[in-house]
This record gives sequence, structure tokens and C-alpha cells, in this order.
Amino acid sequence: MQGVLNIPKELSGLQDLLANSLPRVETVFAGQLVSDLPPVDEMCSYIERYRGKMLRPTLVLLCGITANPESDALLANNDFDKLITHTHIISGAVCEMVHMATLVHDDVLDEAEIRRRGQTINMLKGNEVSVILGDYLIASSYELCASINSSIPSQIVGNASAVMCTGELLQLHHRENLSMDESTYIEILERKTAALIGASCELGALATLGYDQSINPTTLALKGFGQKLGIAFQIQDDVLDLLGKEEEVGKSVGKDLEKGKLTFPVIHHLEKTGVMDGTRSLMMLQQAAAGDRSVFPEITKAIESTGSVDATQKLAESYVQQAKDAIVDLPESAGKSMLLLIADAVINRSF
Repeated sequence: MQGVLNIPKELSGLQDLLANSLPRVETVFAGQLVSDLPPVDEMCSYIERYRGKMLRPTLVLLCGITANPESDALLANNDFDKLITHTHIISGAVCEMVHMATLVHDDVLDEAEIRRRGQTINMLKGNEVSVILGDYLIASSYELCASINSSIPSQIVGNASAVMCTGELLQLHHRENLSMDESTYIEILERKTAALIGASCELGALATLGYDQSINPTTLALKGFGQKLGIAFQIQDDVLDLLGKEEEVGKSVGKDLEKGKLTFPVIHHLEKTGVMDGTRSLMMLQQAAAGDRSVFPEITKAIESTGSVDATQKLAESYVQQAKDAIVDLPESAGKSMLLLIADAVINRSF
């Protein structure tokens, strides 16, 4: 992830390869969105500033490298074209495009004002434009995915997108449900975030191994890595939304409380409070969901008092460990080492 990892010297060659390959993903991304209508081009250019860590395309490329049994030798010989093909680049652009679409739509649902330290499209152009722009991104991603000489990637991306929608619908169904439990929370994360991150890892592996290798142990291991990593990533995102500062996180914060979305720190806190404290917490959560942000400091203080932030951190760490365990049997390589570094970085980030 750009700007997040501290790369050891022995992985500098791999880091350089990724750094040189991600701009190729950006070029394909931008080229796919070119329109004959200047206003559309203008909006597509604007949402490119939403691009941040490039986690999903990075995982596509890195899993493609890790799936190659000769990756270290190819790296040593600077034989980069055999490690990262145009199919890997296309797959990375597709995953980033789907992700961007979800960000545009999420900002509408959350009425968010800031994204990547700038105004959101919905604040600039309104909800109608944002919804259609998100749809345009999704449609464009499928068109780009169809350029791969196999129907399998389109099936994977289509399935992941559908699962993400069901996760969003499940979360909407449970808005302001102050009795929502941990298992429902995790299911929402598995669908909303982990589905696409898992698909990114799977697409990278298949672009290397071949699209008839869906049940190859390497493919399954890398897909499992992505799914568990996605849950940890979203848990950390939920902590940042609760405790982060807008200028550091780079986007609107406090939206989960404001929209009545229960995340793990709140769920854990409500389980640990007594009758009196619990009643006060429920009242404050209801006030927050009604738009009263003045109660946010008291809510966060109450959540910290029950050890719920620490418990959330431990939960995220457990999913990072599960991600690492998923690839434990893969041969040692620079790619695998980089994946392990990314796993740790996911829960040590502040944005």
C-alpha cells in the first residue's frame, strides 16, 4: 500500500516492481473511463483523486507474483514481464474501479462531505449525479473485465459485487438496531469489504496460474488471505471512523454513529455495560443517530472505559493472524513476505 509500508532492503526490488506497475493500472483505469462527453470526463477525472492506498490492485499484482513458483528467480533476473502481465494490470484496474464505485455510493448513503481531504462528488454535484457516476464506474469495470480472454474474471467480479450489495443491504436493515450482535457485524464485513479484497487476490492468482485453477491450493490460499485481511481492514476502518481525526483520516468521520451503524467497539461496549451505564449509552447512541454530534465525545469516552477499543484491536489482530495462517503453506518468497507485511500494516495504519 502506497505510503503505508516500511519495506526492508531485501524486498526493495519487489517494491520497485509494484511501484512501476501501479501507474500502468492507473493508465488503464483512466483510459477505460474516457467519454465523448466533457462533463463526464471532468467528473471521472475528479473521482480519481479518491484513489488512496491502492490496496486492491496491489493485492492483484502481488498475489499474481506470489502464485508464480519462479517469482524470486524472475525478480533476480529483472524478468518482470513474466511476473506482471497485461491481464494482471487489467484485473487490478477492474478491482479499483469497482472499489471506487462503492466509495461514490457510500458517500451518498453516509451523506459524507470529505473524501481524500477534498469534497465528495455528492457534495459538489448532488446525489443524483453521484449515483449515476457510481453506476457508470461499475458498468465500465464489467466492460473492461470482459476484455480478458475468459469469462471467469467477469463471474468473480460479478459475484463479489453482488455479495457487496447484499452486505450493504444487511447493514441498512440493521441501522439503529442497538441489539445487533457480533456475528451479524462480521457477516456485514465479510460481504461489504472482504468479498472484493478476496476477489482481488483470487484474480491475481488466476491471471498467473490460469483460469481453470480456481480450486488450486495456491489460489484458495491467496483468496482466503484476502478475505480475512478484508475483515481486519474494515474493523480498523470502523475504529478510525469512531476515534480518528478528519485531517488525519482524510475523510468524514463519525458517520457510523450518525447513521446508526453499530460497529464492534459499540457492540462490545453495550455487552460490557451494566444496566444504568448501558441505558445512558443507548440514549446517547439514539441521540447521535438523530444527528446530535455533541454526544460523540461522551460516547467515545464510555467506549474506551469498557476496554472496547482494545478488544476491537485484538479482534482485528486475530483476523490478521487468520490471513497469515491462510498462506502459511505457500513456499517462501519475496511476494509472500510482502503479503505478510501488508497484513500487519492494515491494523497499524491511521488512515
